[in-house]
Amino acid sequence: MDPLSLPKLKQHNSLSNIIAIFLSTMAMLSKNLHSTSTPLQLLLVLLSLQRLFLFQQWNWNPIFHLLLLFCFFLVYVLRVGALALKPPSVYLVDFSCFKPPSTCQLPLSRFIQHASSIISFDSQSVEFMAKIVASSGLSEQTYLPPALLSSPPKTHQREYIKEAEMILLPLMDDLLTKAKLSPRDIDILVIHCSAFCPSPSLSSIIVNKYSMRSDVKSFNLSGMGCSAGAIGIDLAQNLLKTNNNCYAIVISTEILSAGWYSGHERSKLLINCLFRMGSAALLLTNRKEASKTSKYRLIRTLRTQTAFDDKAYLTAIREEDDDGKLGVTIDKGLLPAAGELLRSHMTILGLKILPLTEKLKHVVSVIRKKFKDKEGEIYMPSFKTAIQHFCLPTSGRALIGEIAKGLNLDGRDVEASLMTLHRFGNQSSSSMWYELAYMEAKERVKKGDKVLMLGMGTGPKCCSCVWECVRPIAGDSNKNNPWRDCIHLYPIEAVSSISQT
Repeated sequence: MDPLSLPKLKQHNSLSNIIAIFLSTMAMLSKNLHSTSTPLQLLLVLLSLQRLFLFQQWNWNPIFHLLLLFCFFLVYVLRVGALALKPPSVYLVDFSCFKPPSTCQLPLSRFIQHASSIISFDSQSVEFMAKIVASSGLSEQTYLPPALLSSPPKTHQREYIKEAEMILLPLMDDLLTKAKLSPRDIDILVIHCSAFCPSPSLSSIIVNKYSMRSDVKSFNLSGMGCSAGAIGIDLAQNLLKTNNNCYAIVISTEILSAGWYSGHERSKLLINCLFRMGSAALLLTNRKEASKTSKYRLIRTLRTQTAFDDKAYLTAIREEDDDGKLGVTIDKGLLPAAGELLRSHMTILGLKILPLTEKLKHVVSVIRKKFKDKEGEIYMPSFKTAIQHFCLPTSGRALIGEIAKGLNLDGRDVEASLMTLHRFGNQSSSSMWYELAYMEAKERVKKGDKVLMLGMGTGPKCCSCVWECVRPIAGDSNKNNPWRDCIHLYPIEAVSSISQT
């Protein structure tokens, strides 16, 4: 070998060593660097690398030491920058569910008697509603507001406001008491009510009654149907991403007296039969210290809709009948449209939350069916591999049964949904919180468990939230829980079988 080429060869080898060391150092630092790593831990990794290089006799060149320090600095700066840009976690501190007074309870016999006394209903309408209520899965203990228990029902603006105050004010009081907060501590307020949209808005009513701060960010959603509960959470989460150290209250409610239908069209009378009083309020925050005291952490939200499709759009719509009476028309195509919406929604959600093994099983089964076994079945991923508890729409036993079938859920998985429908009826967007309260009262939710909340509403639209329980909550199960005086009676076997839905 030419002696003149030796320096070039050494220079080439030195450059190769530098590149190799840089890449290996970056890889090792990246592997050992996580969100809880401290500068001391990183320094230990750096010293370990230095001992490695000394062992390999590379310590004679100071450039290697400088390279190590540069790698340490670069990776640490990148990690700190990533953590600074990452939005803070959103926590559910606590929630409250409104339990109406016993004077508002409406047994089936009383419902029939009351409907018969209303002049606007003929005998056929009363007979139809009685049949629907009797087969709906509702118990004798569901509630209607005082305005609808009057004869004739009081369906005007003053009564709507009375019903709103009857529900919202005790709900706010209970939530603030649980969290030990003042109304002036609240930074964001989101209220959603599908049927009633007054001016000033419901959110303004709350701001006024509680003398909240002048800079509170208040929002009022309407017309979103039963999916509004999850949509409100999604909105609050996006607001908390851009506002640090904030408290947000989200209220799900429905003013039934504003949605009452007094005509004869059967497709509109269904609303009178299934919907009952209920409301829920939840406290969200992005404060770091809340991670130790909150109940749940919000992992993911997802929203999909099919309002672009005319056929699906018209399956549930508020309109006047031939006599000019306002009501919500429920079309026979609602269940098929809801099934198609749910299928597309859960496909997207599954890609985001299901473990890799479940995804691979599904892909392999599809390939096998296409190329090998034409008559073979396609494997449906099990959401129970990622989710331990399910809060499903309580729009009816038939819908709960269809969802259970599509997600391969058993009786225990849909127990909370069926029992909530039985005890409280369909409470629109707030039903999911009565379902979670049921699980807490049964002390089934454990630390680390994940809860899926699924809301489906007019549009049609679907919205889901995935929560993770971050602390033991068994001791909180009796703290103003709406099930506290009757949880020992549930589940009721007669209504717990999904085969009957």
